[in-house]
Amino acid sequence: MISLRQLDALCWIARLGTFERAAAKLNTSQSAISKRIQELEASTGLSLFDRSQRGARLTEHGEQVLALGREMLDLRQRMLDLRDAEHPPARRLRLGVTEMSALSWLPRLVTAIQAAHPSLVLEPEVDMSRNLYDRLLEETIDLIVIPDAFSDPEVTSVPLAAVSNVWAARPGLMPRRVVDLPELAEHTILTQSGRSGSSQLVNKWLRTNGVAFKNTISCDSLTALIGLVAAGVGISYLPRHCFQPMLDEGRITIIPVRPALPPVRYSAIYRNDRPSTFPASIADLARTVCDFDPAKRDA
Repeated sequence: MISLRQLDALCWIARLGTFERAAAKLNTSQSAISKRIQELEASTGLSLFDRSQRGARLTEHGEQVLALGREMLDLRQRMLDLRDAEHPPARRLRLGVTEMSALSWLPRLVTAIQAAHPSLVLEPEVDMSRNLYDRLLEETIDLIVIPDAFSDPEVTSVPLAAVSNVWAARPGLMPRRVVDLPELAEHTILTQSGRSGSSQLVNKWLRTNGVAFKNTISCDSLTALIGLVAAGVGISYLPRHCFQPMLDEGRITIIPVRPALPPVRYSAIYRNDRPSTFPASIADLARTVCDFDPAKRDA
């Protein structure tokens, strides 16, 4: 088993040049220093010193172990420094959101987090729901805000708000009347890929209603989907608040479809099998500021 005492001995031998000087520095005997090195070599299975040479000359493996040992000793010192630090080190939060949140209320969340935690190092990332969820399980991200389409006993989901989706197309592409859901199958349907949480929820709802679209185009970017709809490439289900300006300009129109699309509910999700309660506090903060309706946000 590798110990910090062994690494400490290795570092001082390398710095002072001999076992004897390292022993004097560490206030111990030369035999004790030799024993630590022997134990370190036994634990690593590596020969750390070239014993065919005079003096304490490291082998190539010894140089590599020395470099790693210095990193471990530096971490120990940083932990000890916490005791005397006037200000605690900055905490880091890796926050993942989908494009929907990035286009709506993410700035409001960032502002609230900075106000509550001024020293926090915030690292927001925008990606597809499935990618973010996989990274949460892999522990390469701390908190995600995505549609509530995934579940696992290792995670906690804090409900935030729901997004209303509507069918949209370029004006003139569909008749100006209420249409039944199967009628949409006669047109090209623009949709996000299966890595989108919204897409998974809507596709499940479509299957429940016995609808399967034959001609589809998949695109991961919500912004690109809106552009394709405005260009008349096809019909898509979109969060109404994301294309309101284009709706006001008459470039996109809403198609009244029967039955109406269900709302997509979003949650802040974090792992519940870790000792830190910090992600839970950020999830609660997200719950207080989350609002996908720009009219309400600007009021």
